[in-house]
Amino acid sequence: MSGESRIRDSSARSARLRRAMDTYGPLCVGIDPHPSLLADWGLGDDVAGLTAFTRASVDALAGHVASVKPQSAFFERFGSRGVAVLEGAVAELRDAGTLVIMDAKRGDIGSTMTAYAQTYLSPGAPLFSDALTVSPYLGYGSLAPAVQLARESGSGLFVLALTSNPEGAEVQHAVRPDGRTVGATMLAHLARDNEGAAPMGSFGAVVGATLGDLSSYHLGIGGPLLAPGIGAQGATAADLPKVFGPATHLVVPNVSRGVLRHGPDVAALRGAAERFADEIRAAVA
Repeated sequence: MSGESRIRDSSARSARLRRAMDTYGPLCVGIDPHPSLLADWGLGDDVAGLTAFTRASVDALAGHVASVKPQSAFFERFGSRGVAVLEGAVAELRDAGTLVIMDAKRGDIGSTMTAYAQTYLSPGAPLFSDALTVSPYLGYGSLAPAVQLARESGSGLFVLALTSNPEGAEVQHAVRPDGRTVGATMLAHLARDNEGAAPMGSFGAVVGATLGDLSSYHLGIGGPLLAPGIGAQGATAADLPKVFGPATHLVVPNVSRGVLRHGPDVAALRGAAERFADEIRAAVA
């Protein structure tokens, strides 16, 4: 594929995300069927409970928010039956026009990375998603198969760069011989892969909303910034401009438990998502 074609295809993908964010607000809601949430909803920690949880979440969110982020691990723990529930949810959400960001955090090398990419980024695959979270800590270049397939399939990536978990700092804040931190290096790679795309590129970063002032980092990578931490982890919509500064317009804030705790009632779940979306829209305007 020529450089001009890559830019054109990337622009189409990013326009789809930008349009969804402008229509519904930038909120991304997580579908995380924790055992504790299943219990809070009065559901069993089994496939039947998982199915009911997912059904209510999809009914509440499909066609009402810009994007949804299922956490694959909470489906995988039930084996093939759990993955089947996830497949159904992905299909229904995408059919409703809601973008699906698959939170699988895959990362490997060579043919194994290719296989992971094919699982989530190949059109026609049962888990084909609009974007996939990936880990670059075998080296950013190890993600090349996923970058290539995302370009070809019209999908995107969210690369772990500056995560909200405290343990992440020992790797992401480590300083390389060139004086840049590892996290800053990942952001620079993403800026390169997004170069020339408009309104924004398809290769985003995961940057925690709980990290405080990030003005020392160049967050203007030309692609979206998936920002977990709103709600249960302590960050608020009002924190977003303080954390992300001039890059706030690129932020896709993620809320999971803050919305899901209002289940199992579908109307209550949808209402919670709408309230968060309104708060975030007002904060980043």
